[in-house]
Amino acid sequence: MRAAIYGAGSLGTILGAYITKKGGKIDLINRNVKHVEALQKNGAKVTGTVNFTQTVTAYTPDKMSGQYDIIFLLTKQQHNTEVVTFLKDYLAPDGVIVTLQNGLPEQGIADIVGEERVLGCTVAWGATLLEPGVNELTSSPDSLTFSLGTIGPKYHHLEDAKALLEMMGPVTVESNFVGTRWSKLLINSAFSGMSTVLGCTFGEAAANRTSRKIVLALIKECIDVCAKGGIKIEPVQGKDAVKLLDYHGPIKKQLSLLILPIAIKKHAKLKASMLQDIEKGKLTEVDAINGAIAAYGRKIGFPTPMNEKVTAIIHRIEQGELKPSFDNLKRFAS
Repeated sequence: MRAAIYGAGSLGTILGAYITKKGGKIDLINRNVKHVEALQKNGAKVTGTVNFTQTVTAYTPDKMSGQYDIIFLLTKQQHNTEVVTFLKDYLAPDGVIVTLQNGLPEQGIADIVGEERVLGCTVAWGATLLEPGVNELTSSPDSLTFSLGTIGPKYHHLEDAKALLEMMGPVTVESNFVGTRWSKLLINSAFSGMSTVLGCTFGEAAANRTSRKIVLALIKECIDVCAKGGIKIEPVQGKDAVKLLDYHGPIKKQLSLLILPIAIKKHAKLKASMLQDIEKGKLTEVDAINGAIAAYGRKIGFPTPMNEKVTAIIHRIEQGELKPSFDNLKRFAS
């Protein structure tokens, strides 16, 4: 069986390093020539909450050959049409693309390669690319979990994908994978969204009293839009966001505000990948995160003003009109 990680940046490199360390065979593929050259020369160096260096197999897309049974996809979702069309020729007849991307990417990928050739996976940990070949794991080592699922009755290589991911951490196969996707989207829209707007870590967004209120409002909006649309949000790492953070009165709201910094403690050092993109002068995938919630709200006729606001602010940051800063809190005053 051949496996690859396409878009092996911070998350993908660390995943590939863990898999290789445990004896698995996997190719790390990335368009960043300097990153690939560093991986080839020095191996994958993982720092942060763990520290090790692992020899890996890495190369750029132009060096790809043959076909793969499993391709873990970690590129930005806004490039999916181009990327998945390219990968289709490198996918075995019963091969699968396992998308570890943010948002709700599965159906768009299925439209290109077929529903039975797509698996979805949510990642419950974070990382930052510090320099070519060097990646910081920013989540606690006991939180390296995955949730894996299918989007239709027919699928391939589910157990094979699970076995590879388990070389890094525990994997839960979800029967309600859509609900799991929305659990991750809830976290990303609130914490990644505000991390990008404010230019800070998840923990800093939760520590500030004003931004914490906005984080909770974003979470509440996601919970409410799912309730309206009949989507059951699943627990993540044993935590049920709906039970912990949904509120219908001032007392539960205050309790939820107190819980937020505790709930995000294991990921307090995490810096949003969208913020990392901004720092590199790249466009973000905010339309696949906060924008996806807003789009679903419009579809079912439910207002999502907080996610609309975050989407608009991040687009202004992309365009150079604003900078990530706590000064942006005033833009939520209304």
